[in-house]
Amino acid sequence: MSDLSATPRHAVVTGGIGGLGTEICRQLAGSGCHVTAVDLAARAERVAAFRDEVADLDGAIGFEAADVSKFDACAQLATRLQRQHGSIDILVNAAGITRDASLRKMSPEHWHELLQVNLDGVFNMCRNVIDGMLTRGFGRIVNISSVNGQTGQFGQTNYSAAKAGVHGFSMALARETARKGVTVNTVSPGYCDTPMVAAVPADIREQIIAGIPVGRLGQPADIARAVAFLAADAAGYITGANLPVNGGYFMSF
Repeated sequence: MSDLSATPRHAVVTGGIGGLGTEICRQLAGSGCHVTAVDLAARAERVAAFRDEVADLDGAIGFEAADVSKFDACAQLATRLQRQHGSIDILVNAAGITRDASLRKMSPEHWHELLQVNLDGVFNMCRNVIDGMLTRGFGRIVNISSVNGQTGQFGQTNYSAAKAGVHGFSMALARETARKGVTVNTVSPGYCDTPMVAAVPADIREQIIAGIPVGRLGQPADIARAVAFLAADAAGYITGANLPVNGGYFMSF
């Protein structure tokens, strides 16, 4: 992202200490951004491990605790970060959870818990940064969806619904903000080499890989590069798009 302005862009990445989130933080920092990773602070050992993982980037990545499922927490976070850094120029909504079960066995709690993080969290963060972006005439929002939001997946009616909703949200917001220099796009990862996929039984994982035309799982860096591309200053003519990064697992017009 060599087209950055003289002052480094400030990027906020929710779910920033997860498998994909950490790599997205690293990619943006390597492109010249100052990055704030946002995640829950409940597991201190995860936060400590994250700090070790990004220590080589010389302070370019900070950490802030917030629960993206809570609107007031996101409002307080946005106020705090804008006070500290002057602006939030790039927002990457990567926070997400799974609560898998077939619909016949899915509890209302598991439905609502997932949507509160995976979909409400996108609204909560965007709603609290969009005014500043529009006022400054610049913003990049990248929302992380999933191939399963495009194809559906057994046992994931909640997850698939939320991830499909993420792109619908992105398209609508893109129309609202395009003339003000703010782009809103979606990245839809396929199956990646993350702890969540590693937990899948080996025989099922082999079946998944067999169905991926490029013949391998994605790497977090594959996703992070796509995010950094859409977050660049030079990407101002791309908005309302969904960029699938799935190794050909699902192809569409």
